[in-house]
Amino acid sequence: MGIELFLAFSLHLGLTEDYNSVHPHARCQVDNTVFGTYYNSMDRVSVYAGKKINNWELGFTTGYLYDVVPFARYKQDNFFIAPAYETNGNIGVTVGYELQLY
Repeated sequence: MGIELFLAFSLHLGLTEDYNSVHPHARCQVDNTVFGTYYNSMDRVSVYAGKKINNWELGFTTGYLYDVVPFARYKQDNFFIAPAYETNGNIGVTVGYELQLY
């Protein structure tokens, strides 16, 4: 257990809005439970909690259009992919690279 610090870079594919692509991220993992905070794609601070199952992270996060939203992220080595959606109905994906700083 301990705090891990990351810097992630992302691309938002299939979406029409302009999104932030640089995400400082702090996380703590205890067994398969993860929680942390990050600067999200909408230029807001998010907090999250979830479970890590194999290479998947599944849980809930804040800082988007609704108070709390579900999230799913698949991570292999330092690369990740996550579903993304916009209120206008567009569905896309966020792909990125996460560099561990500490």
